[in-house]
Amino acid sequence: MATPLTADRLVAALRAEGCTVREVPGWRTNNRNHVNRWGPVHGVMIHHTVTGPGTDVVGMIFRGHNALPGPLATGCITKDGVVHLTGNGRANHAGGGDGDVLQAVIDESYGDRPPATHEHDGSPGAADGNARFYGWECENKGDGRDPWPARQYDAMVRATAAICRAHGWGKRSAIGHLEWSDWKVDPRGIDMTDFRADVAERLAHPASWNPGDADTPEEDDEMKLSDQIRLGDWIPKYWPQDQGLQDRQIPVDVALGSGYAHSRKAAENTTAILAQLGAQQATIDKLVSVIGSGGGLTAAEITAAAEAGAQAALDRLGDALKEN
Repeated sequence: MATPLTADRLVAALRAEGCTVREVPGWRTNNRNHVNRWGPVHGVMIHHTVTGPGTDVVGMIFRGHNALPGPLATGCITKDGVVHLTGNGRANHAGGGDGDVLQAVIDESYGDRPPATHEHDGSPGAADGNARFYGWECENKGDGRDPWPARQYDAMVRATAAICRAHGWGKRSAIGHLEWSDWKVDPRGIDMTDFRADVAERLAHPASWNPGDADTPEEDDEMKLSDQIRLGDWIPKYWPQDQGLQDRQIPVDVALGSGYAHSRKAAENTTAILAQLGAQQATIDKLVSVIGSGGGLTAAEITAAAEAGAQAALDRLGDALKEN
């Protein structure tokens, strides 16, 4: 059982998770608590709005419409990825649903999907979802063809994870309306199993985490050539738009994790070339030893050979990354 978040705690949780939040004027006192209870809460429910361009979708979720008074959800997540807070408390979004589904959410005991639904609004024994779930109404026509922009989907995941994190819930506390009531189809176009996996991925990291983040190791003055590449030597040749990366030295694993390696093959090629560079380093060490013992080679001759070999390897690395 969980006590609903206060308005301030909800806003703080969303912003900590990286959501862009807009507080719709009046949302903090906009609820249906006078009609029936709000809480204890057990999960977050995802919906689509069934609206198209030209609709004041946020206003509709805040006020409701002729058939159903507002608020119609805790918030409305628009296609631009903004989380508009529209209600603080009970909202008309979930309606009646299956008690077995509610128990499975409470227990977080199901597998990929909650049990099949058999009850909905008007069914004997239907559970009151409006009392037990936060709701996100997400802007979409709901026709199966209207796309879900990446920034909107990301906001949906973040907003859901924010509430789950604040309550100490896991991914199975997030369900779609279609998983709650057997006559609903929303959110059409979103696979809730995948959605829950993305929520779980966020919950496995700190709230400030962003996909693609990489931990940059501390500088090591003794890093070998095989562990470090001077990006300015080859990036301008292959990615002119990345001129800002010139004269930077970053670890190879960070470069690969940041999008410059476009496939597993590129990573494999890079590993092989770096192994060659390591071997060249060993050869250079041996040559220097030869000089010290009177082997007859000059330092200039060794330097020229080493530079030629290193440049050739770097050129091959750039070609491999460009090709893959």
